[in-house]
Amino acid sequence: MDRRAREPTRRPRAPHARPAAITAGLRRVPHSPPAAITAGLRRVPHSPPVAISAGLVVLAAVIVVLTLVLRSGGEHPAVAQASVPSSTIITVAWVGDTMLGHDGALPPQGGRELFAPMRPWLRSADLMLGNLEGVLATTGGSKCAGSKSGNCFAFRAPPSSAAALRWAGFDAMNLANNHAMDYGAGGLEETAVALRDNGIASTGRPGEITLMRVRGTRIALIGLAPYPWAQSSLDLAGAAALVRTARTRADVVIAMIHAGAEGSGQTHTPAGREVAFGEDRGDTRALAHTLVDAGAALVLGSGPHVVRGLERRNGRLIAYSLGNFAGWHNFAGGPVLDQTGVLRLRITPDGRVQGGRWVSAQMTPPGIPQRQRSNISAQLARSVSLTDFGATAWPMTGRGRLGAWNAAEAGARSGTSQVGR
Repeated sequence: MDRRAREPTRRPRAPHARPAAITAGLRRVPHSPPAAITAGLRRVPHSPPVAISAGLVVLAAVIVVLTLVLRSGGEHPAVAQASVPSSTIITVAWVGDTMLGHDGALPPQGGRELFAPMRPWLRSADLMLGNLEGVLATTGGSKCAGSKSGNCFAFRAPPSSAAALRWAGFDAMNLANNHAMDYGAGGLEETAVALRDNGIASTGRPGEITLMRVRGTRIALIGLAPYPWAQSSLDLAGAAALVRTARTRADVVIAMIHAGAEGSGQTHTPAGREVAFGEDRGDTRALAHTLVDAGAALVLGSGPHVVRGLERRNGRLIAYSLGNFAGWHNFAGGPVLDQTGVLRLRITPDGRVQGGRWVSAQMTPPGIPQRQRSNISAQLARSVSLTDFGATAWPMTGRGRLGAWNAAEAGARSGTSQVGR
């Protein structure tokens, strides 16, 4: 059966209050279900004979089962998404490294052209998150000024580019990464202000907890990276303490990490420390596990510039990397480096994943993400998940369908990953 994903329906987005320096209030108004769904069926005045009633009940049950099987495309039961009232569900979406070009090479339409093909999948989330690399600034000096190194890169786009992020659907951006200080402290501060002025929150500086309210649920965002201008990902005790503090202020804590070695050969998440360009990038697995153990509901990763796997720990989801999402002449390309996607997760008000989808995409020159119908990206994520994490890989099909947290737990108890084809 052809199970091509339909373009998601854009949810009406309530106007956003501009965030304070470290907080943002994004209120979503719960939607009433359509009248066609809530309309009651009229009862007939006479009850049918018992035998007929029993037969109808059996027939109805068979129809329901067959419908579920057909809709699932024969997938393993573990990837069936949990049934929870839609009014209590929040859709959180995440993409990887995102840049808006650099001096002398900026995308048309103020940056909108960069996001137009994938905009429906970004706009339809209740909370759209991403990792913003480079700065949105006019001030500051380049970190590469006078450098003779061939591996020094500094990226800067005008502050007005933040409007393209808002147009695309982003609600908050992680600034804990290696390019946040490309133009010094002034450039980083100007970036945060540009985002705030466009109704987009940011997080990632030392001790920073960004609070948001989404569909009535209090959500805390933190960002971590192995750099002095960010909450340190190398200090595991400090990372755990920040999560615990955030947990006292919010119902759900989401940690965004910029971690891991870089390059086309880095799709696997190793055990132990990772190094890139002489930098100690820390123990990525230990960091993610520490954050979950301290109370983070989701850990969302970026940094390696390639897709990495999805892991389950204590019923919580860890996505180690979604690769490069968008960048106007910013990123090197290739068969592996071009794989990307939008991770869409349906979570309860306590952060439990009830299912979701890895929406496969591919970066096309000069760095524009396009929907990928072949699902090569999702298949890569599923493959490295199984290889790296085995029975603790998050349930996921090759078409990108993600299972619920309790299905993942059932897989762990049975000693299998419970991942469908």
